[in-house]
Amino acid sequence: MELQAALHCLHIFSPDPLAAARFYGTTYGMTQEAAPGGYRCRGPGRVLQISEGPVNQLCYAQFALHADAVWQDFVARVDGLALTALPAGFAGPAGSLGLKDPDGNLMVFTPPMTADVASQNPTLPPATLQHFALRTPNLPAMLAFYTEQLGFVLSDAVRDPEGNLRACFLRTDKLHHALALFFAPISCFDHQSFEAPDWHSMRVWGDHMGTIREPIVWGIGRHGPGNDVFFMVRDPDGNLAEISAEIEHCAPGREAGLWAHEERTLNLWGKAILRS
Repeated sequence: MELQAALHCLHIFSPDPLAAARFYGTTYGMTQEAAPGGYRCRGPGRVLQISEGPVNQLCYAQFALHADAVWQDFVARVDGLALTALPAGFAGPAGSLGLKDPDGNLMVFTPPMTADVASQNPTLPPATLQHFALRTPNLPAMLAFYTEQLGFVLSDAVRDPEGNLRACFLRTDKLHHALALFFAPISCFDHQSFEAPDWHSMRVWGDHMGTIREPIVWGIGRHGPGNDVFFMVRDPDGNLAEISAEIEHCAPGREAGLWAHEERTLNLWGKAILRS
């Protein structure tokens, strides 16, 4: 059974937090406010904190459990695992738990939280922070950690002709993936994705990118795993930032899918960005 949690906030590092915050403010219609070491960007259902630090690296990802009962189940599940102190200035609920994956990425889990009530830019459709991705040279160990230790569920795997694991897509509730892992030579942050309600919203977001002259670097396309339509831009640090819609809703007990390691898997409609 899925963990029953959803991504609530991402906290990434940047050599220039102000430039990154201004990018997300303009591109994704988010407000910006000073936060310890950097800035906090907010919109309805999307929160991104940016602090000064090494480029293309995650400070932490924060997941909120859907209900008190599943929170208690999660606390029992991780009892005995090595916990990590939360970063200075962390503003989440008391009792939040931090755990590091094999690459040292910090995952923070919290009791249920209310949705962010930041004001919405009236010219832009909703876009909820829905998933993120990491690159890793230790893909089998990362997959084992998230599924066996934390309770994430494998929705789809990508393997090359020799059977080597090249990517995997992990869910924490019915949505196809809250975390994607890509095999790559280095460990780093890859992208974050904001989920729009429908095709019409995608068009409005695309027109917004054109109005502010922010080039779309990948898409519009449709992913194989997840079946979502998408496009991506790059922030000032080179991180990909995605708008997507129509992500697959997985039935309980859905069998994990297997995809070939090829461009078509990552974009059924055309070119793809391969991490390895």
